Amino acid sequence: MAAMAMITLRMTMSSIINDEQCRAGQPMAFLRLQSWLSPAFPTGAYSYSHGLEWAVEAGYVSDRPSLVDWLEADLCHGSGRNEAIFFSEAWRCTVEDNRAQLFEIAELAAAYRGTSEFALESSQQAGAYLATLRHVWPDRILDRLSEIVREGEFQPALAVVFGVRSASEGVPACLALPAFLQSYVANLVIAGVRLIPLGQTDGQLAIAALEEAVVAASAQAEKATIDDLGSAAFMVDLASMAHETQYTRLFRS
Repeated sequence: MAAMAMITLRMTMSSIINDEQCRAGQPMAFLRLQSWLSPAFPTGAYSYSHGLEWAVEAGYVSDRPSLVDWLEADLCHGSGRNEAIFFSEAWRCTVEDNRAQLFEIAELAAAYRGTSEFALESSQQAGAYLATLRHVWPDRILDRLSEIVREGEFQPALAVVFGVRSASEGVPACLALPAFLQSYVANLVIAGVRLIPLGQTDGQLAIAALEEAVVAASAQAEKATIDDLGSAAFMVDLASMAHETQYTRLFRS
């Protein structure tokens, strides 16, 4: 009887918590998170391969296992890792209402690009992201971020824009960051499906194979600061540099 009473109490408490979350607007926040990371969101992400196009032509990526290895290295040791840290820092600055620190993070994120194509890839998507968010889901924090970018005369970074808006919407970092990284690798998997080429099922298998790396990178980035920034995925940077002069190209990076 005591055990049944405890189970009933837990179920009741769970129901109360869920009801409070619903009243607090959590379903709306998660719905918006899905919209912001949807392929339908007009950022032009489909036109970038993050150097993957050259890696395929050079033979470094030729099938699903090599695609997974390439993207996992970038996610855990390269630019994907840095993007996760910038997201976390921007999210914390927004929660703490620290404008000075947010300015520093936004400026550093804009400059922290190894190649001209990576800079274009980040700024073009971030600019489109910021403009669309301000038009469809306006928020004062986005106006503040636009002022910061304008005052500093630098381009916005996608991870910063998304981190700021997720925090403002009240989406926990432990949910928003993995979703952001999942979208990051999924877009590159789609590029791999077109380039190698792979079947759609192989593409989904690649995304599934990267789930643990996404979770691990997210957990590390939540505890990291700008002092932890750095990259050891040199081949990704070299691939981007080589892509600038690649003769036949489908993608902009």
